[in-house]
Formats: sequence, C-alpha cells, structure tokens
Amino acid sequence: MPSGLEQVSPPLLRVEQVRQVFAKPGGGELVVLDNIDLKLEDGEILGLLGRSGSGKSTLLRAIAGLSATTSGRVIYEGREVAGPAHGIAMVFQSFALYPWLTVQQNVQLGLEALHVPPDDVRRRALAAIDLIGLSGFEGAFPRELSGGMRQRVGFARALVVNPTILLMDEAFSALDVLTAETLRTDFLDLWAEGQLPIKGVVLVTHNIEEAVQMCDRVLVMSINPGRIISEVKIDIPQPRNRLQPAFRALVDRLYSEMTAQRTEKAAQRQEIFPGVGIGTVLPLVTIAAMTGLIEALAGAPYHGKAHLQELAAALRLENELLQVGETLQLLRFAELGGGDMKLTPLGARFAVADADERKVLFARQLVTYVPLAAHIRRILDERPNHRAPKTRFSDEIEDYMGAADAERTLRTVIAWGRYAELFVYEDADGVFVAPTP
Repeated sequence: MPSGLEQVSPPLLRVEQVRQVFAKPGGGELVVLDNIDLKLEDGEILGLLGRSGSGKSTLLRAIAGLSATTSGRVIYEGREVAGPAHGIAMVFQSFALYPWLTVQQNVQLGLEALHVPPDDVRRRALAAIDLIGLSGFEGAFPRELSGGMRQRVGFARALVVNPTILLMDEAFSALDVLTAETLRTDFLDLWAEGQLPIKGVVLVTHNIEEAVQMCDRVLVMSINPGRIISEVKIDIPQPRNRLQPAFRALVDRLYSEMTAQRTEKAAQRQEIFPGVGIGTVLPLVTIAAMTGLIEALAGAPYHGKAHLQELAAALRLENELLQVGETLQLLRFAELGGGDMKLTPLGARFAVADADERKVLFARQLVTYVPLAAHIRRILDERPNHRAPKTRFSDEIEDYMGAADAERTLRTVIAWGRYAELFVYEDADGVFVAPTP
C-alpha cells in the first residue's frame, strides 16, 4: 500500500434508502420510514433519537431482519439482510423472559436454537451470566428478580450468541432512574474494557441524556414519516460527566433539535401545531404527569416558560419530559420550540382552575384534538344502547399501527376519556359506555 495511505474498514452495517409503507384501509399509504440512510462503523455506538411515531423501533426491526422493508436495503457483512441475521442480536424494552424458565435456561435459549453442543451451551451461558453480574442467580426464576436484574438477563441472552452488532430498543426505559443509570454505566464499562463480544451498537432512545452519555453519534429522527433530519457527533471522552459544560451543551443542542423539527413542520402547515388523525400512536402519558408539569411550569421560578434541559433536571423527568410536553402541545396546553416549553393561555388557565373546570377544559381539548377520542364518543352517541366493544376500535386502528401500539393508544384514550368523563370504560367486559346524563 502506498505510504501515507490508510486502509479504511468497511462499515459494519449500511442502511440504504429504506422506506416502510403500510396500506390504509380506505386506500392510500401510511409512510412510517422515508429514505433512511445510515452507517454503523466498527467500534461505534450509534444513537437513534426521536419521539413516538418516528419509526425508530420499525427501523431497528428492519436492521435485525425481523421485518421486511417496502424498499431499500440493509447490508450486513456485505450481504443484504433478508431475514433474521446471524450476528445481530437485540435487547428489548420489555424484559421478554419466559417466566417458567430459570435465568440460565432463558439465557441458553438462543444457543440451543443454534444447535450449539450442550457442554458449550452451559459454559457460554454461565460466562454471560457472570459477565453481566448475575452469578449466583442462575437457578432463579424471573419473578424472583428485580426489574434491573431481569433486564441484565435480557442482555446476557443477547450477548451469549457472540453477536457482532447489538441493537437496543429503549433497553433502559422500563427501569427506575437509579437502576437504569447503574446498568448503563456497567454496560459502558464492559464496552470500554473490551469484555463484550460486540463490535457495534445501535441504541434507540427518546432519552436525550442517555444518548449523550452512551453514543458516539446521534441521528435525530422526525415523525410522520420518520426521516433522519440531523446528525450530532458526541466527541466527549468516556466516562462522561453529566455536569460537564460540554455534556450540558450537547444535551441542550439535542433538545433544540428535537423541538425545532415540530416548529418547522407546523410552519409548513400554517398552524401552531401539526394535526393528527385517528391512526396516530398516542404515548402512555398520565393525567397526573400532565397536571404536574402544567403546575410546575406555571409556578416559580418559571412563571409559564422554561428551558427544557433545566426543567428535566429540576423535575427528574429526563425520560418523560418530551413525551409529556408533546402531549400538552397536542392538546394546546403548551408549546415546544427552540429547546423551551411555554404554557399557552389555556394552559395558564388550567393551572389555576379548580377540579371541575379542569375536567371541562380537558374534555373540550380532547374531543377537538384527539380524533380517536371524538370518534369513540360519536359511535357511542349514535348507537341505541350507547355501548361499543373495545375490539370495535382496536380492529379499526390496527389498520394504521401494530397491535402493541394499538393497545397502548387505546389504554391512553381510555385514561384520558375517563378523566374527562367523555365515556365510561367497563374493563371486565372490555366495553365503552356513554356516560349517563
């Protein structure tokens, strides 16, 4: 090779012009992912950061070969991925353990599926369990473990097959703050020490601080459809200090990127907030979380407007702040933009209203800006018995989204609708009922 020239290693993974489209029941298309291009380099942790509806998990499943794309290609080790790819493993948000199997048996499943010799299965499973810090719990069942320990089993199950690439789909989001921080730190320590078999990681997250703590690069995704709209390099050496000015600056930049995309899209539609349809996936945001954020934002020291990074730190809402803020924006109680959150006049009114007025305000916004809620109420009003089974609506919205998203969306609408007294939901029978006048 000529002097002065270095050989450039090919990327571990390439995603080229990937597009994911689903047919709508009434005709037309729902575009989930649009023209996605990315590369994962050897030794890199790549972050995919976006809000609900940005297609992050859909993209991860395409990379893993668990679902086919409408168009475009996923290239791994020089070959196009056309099914579950050997050498690519995934850790899911839910622990996804078999409750009737022990820790060791859960970890061994992948090796047994690969027809690894029994002696090697046991040896490698025990080594993986030791690596992730669960020695002594090999014979325990999932019900005996804490949430953090169960997620460690999920990591061991993924790592035991010696993957080249590890995909993490919101792997820490189901854990409490302290447990998630401990598990992230332990993972980064193992990664830095070269104790993990993997060569690259793709991390899906909506937690901005998590992205800055763990990743070498972060790709920010837009919603409806999911597109990569910006790339941010995280060039702070590990281990990273959350209080470091450079760390805070990158968190601030990503908050601005995440909120700017909504503002730009809204401007194109000539409205303050983008509209939504009946097929929109709704996050599981509680009334208490929305009310608490409105009250905090209305009071001192914010008086109606705050910087998102400061608000997240003060309220310990690094995981949920954007989700709750987006929901308040959807309902027109708040606005997001430029890394800030500001109460609308309606939000300020809600903050000082009594319980009855709050319900009236929330009900009005719910039927106006959440079409699914208005649709359920309309069906109940039209039916002579004013009743409708949950399946009537789950079947309908599953034409726009997966079953898990449909279930989560309906659970959200049920909680919001109950609070607003828009309808009654009889959980035992799975039936919506119009409220008695």
